[in-house]
Amino acid sequence: MKKVLNKMREDWILYVMLLPGIVYFVIFHVVPIVGMKLAFQDYRIIGENTWAGLKHFSILFSSPAFIDVLKNTVIISTMKIIFIFPIPIILALLINEVRSGPYRKYVQSVSYLPHFLSWVVIAGIWISFLSPDGGVNILRNFFSLPSLDFMTSKDHIRWVLVFSEMWRSAGWDSILYIAAIMKISPHLYEAAKLDGANTLQQMRYITLPALASTVVTVFILNLGFFMNAGFDQVFNLMNDSVISKVDILDTYVYRIGLLNGQYAYATAASLFKGVIGLVLILSTHFISKRFTGKGVW
Repeated sequence: MKKVLNKMREDWILYVMLLPGIVYFVIFHVVPIVGMKLAFQDYRIIGENTWAGLKHFSILFSSPAFIDVLKNTVIISTMKIIFIFPIPIILALLINEVRSGPYRKYVQSVSYLPHFLSWVVIAGIWISFLSPDGGVNILRNFFSLPSLDFMTSKDHIRWVLVFSEMWRSAGWDSILYIAAIMKISPHLYEAAKLDGANTLQQMRYITLPALASTVVTVFILNLGFFMNAGFDQVFNLMNDSVISKVDILDTYVYRIGLLNGQYAYATAASLFKGVIGLVLILSTHFISKRFTGKGVW
């Protein structure tokens, strides 16, 4: 403990910089855990809450609406994991191969930019772009294809969520992988070139193995948010025509909790989501640790 305190005293400025982040997580992620006990109570506006046990969970799991939103959440999250997770890795590998410094910085800046836009702005861009008279349909009409209203199409709306999330986050998420690539010793690439390895072989035998630990860690952490599916995104892109396909747990909790005032029931749904996320992240960590020797810790 004395060594830890001495180390903290030496690097006190770093801990001061860390303090706002710690305060944020304590207020918005640790303190609310105490309020999760509401999932086992009947909420009372006046007077103390009464103990309800597993009553709200029983209602939750027997509700057809909950089963539907759970199904939507799993489908959308699975699509995002499969189609979005590899994109930042591929983008980082491609950016690493760009030899022109100014052009490389330009590509990075352009790919990072969408991350700083709110989902309100992004939703407006995509709704306009995919509208019957938007850019995509103008291109379709050029090739004599009929116009489609993607935002009201149940067959397309989930893909709209996937590609809009990909457009927003791919560049920003690639930063971590670019940083990991920058740590690889240049001597490894020089030795590989001397042995006759081409660019793809250098990628396969040097870059990708060096990224393995980072990829595994990020994948495990992403699974912890598997049940989120993106409230801000879905809330802004959802409409009555496609609600049956994109209504997820977060929008369901928002609707029954904040709009309908069923606070205990909404807390039960939210607690269920959190427990599933915890189970997923721990399971993936131990499986990864067992077979690859690498995990979150």
